[in-house]
Amino acid sequence: MFKLKNLLKPASFLENIDNKEHKPQREALKILKYIGPGLLVTVGFIDPGNWASNIAAGAGFGYQLLWMVSLSTLMLIVLQHNVAHLGIATGLCLAEAATIYVSPKFSKIILLSAMGASVSTSLAEILGGAIALQMLFNIPIPAGAFMVIIFVLIMLFTNSYRLIEKIIVGFVSIIGISFFYELHLVNIDWAAAGISWVKPSIPEGSILIIMSVLGAVVMPHNLFLHSEIIQSRQWNLENDQVIRKQLDYEFFDTLLSMLIGWAINSAMILLAASTFFKAGIKVDELEQAHSLLTPLVGKSAGVVFATALLFAGVASTITSGMAGGSILAGMYKEPYDIKDNHSRLGIGISLVVAFIIILFSKNTFKALIFSQMILSIQLPVTIFLQIYLTSSKKVMGKYVNSKYTTGLLLFFGLVVTSLNIMLFISFFK
Repeated sequence: MFKLKNLLKPASFLENIDNKEHKPQREALKILKYIGPGLLVTVGFIDPGNWASNIAAGAGFGYQLLWMVSLSTLMLIVLQHNVAHLGIATGLCLAEAATIYVSPKFSKIILLSAMGASVSTSLAEILGGAIALQMLFNIPIPAGAFMVIIFVLIMLFTNSYRLIEKIIVGFVSIIGISFFYELHLVNIDWAAAGISWVKPSIPEGSILIIMSVLGAVVMPHNLFLHSEIIQSRQWNLENDQVIRKQLDYEFFDTLLSMLIGWAINSAMILLAASTFFKAGIKVDELEQAHSLLTPLVGKSAGVVFATALLFAGVASTITSGMAGGSILAGMYKEPYDIKDNHSRLGIGISLVVAFIIILFSKNTFKALIFSQMILSIQLPVTIFLQIYLTSSKKVMGKYVNSKYTTGLLLFFGLVVTSLNIMLFISFFK
């Protein structure tokens, strides 16, 4: 395995990170130092694509698809912890490890498909922010999308990672508070919701929405991103005790962050189920959801909905851009570094190509739904890549997956693959 000291991220990426030996501190304060990377991943699965998928799920099928949020979040916790494990133990992100340890013929195909997933993600994020600007200020979608991209590029090219992290944490808080505020305005059948969270159900005509929810929660670009940004917390990684402590703290960060995401995604379905489904209203546009909330729930609900969507769109566009930069840099065996041309090019490809597609999209809501479906189709490729790398002693050394972990990851990979097969079969019915 590579010497970890040679694989640490450049100073530009680890700005203001304390690389000194650990000093005795209270455990609670130590844990707080690790909170952040997981929340950057969380904002990726409470993005506008999730809004479209979750609102479609709640409006079309009531509480019945809440189980998919629970299953997806459980899968996400295991997958994100495992890929963060890779970053901590090797000093490599998923894209770098793929380039180094996988045959060039296969690694290029895999990483190009991952870049495609990053573009698909950025499309949903940018579009969501543009839709929110249209709701709030009546700005046309193309102009709103351009404004979102310019703001995100300024953030990524002029601010340090740690400042971006703090901003994202603030955005997640605003989104969560907004939805929990809206939930208190409606009547929820908690008994039915409780059953639906744990009881799988596939209503007729729901497979596309199920796949969209899956692709919106377990997102390929987040697996690449988490393995990169977790290394902002690396301290003295030649010390085995420090590595093991970091793995423990990282799991706490991942678990907490994913549960926050589960709660917010569930709140979206609950809101749609208790308003649109209850009223028998089919929702096929986010703008429609915004306009209908006012007469059904109250004037404040529509404004809060649009404001939260704007924060979600901007925040998730930042992380999707970072993921694109990390993937392309990894293809050249380089870490993400905003001062590096490959990282900048990756960001540019992810955002600009998505913007061009938006300009030619006639139905924004369908574009959001299908962008999430594309993510679910690429997801098995990333999952099996991750399993291959983290189950290899050559890559992970003594931190290689246990047989139990590998088995669980393989099971999740097969579940995702099976759902994809069901999706393709549904198109021919």
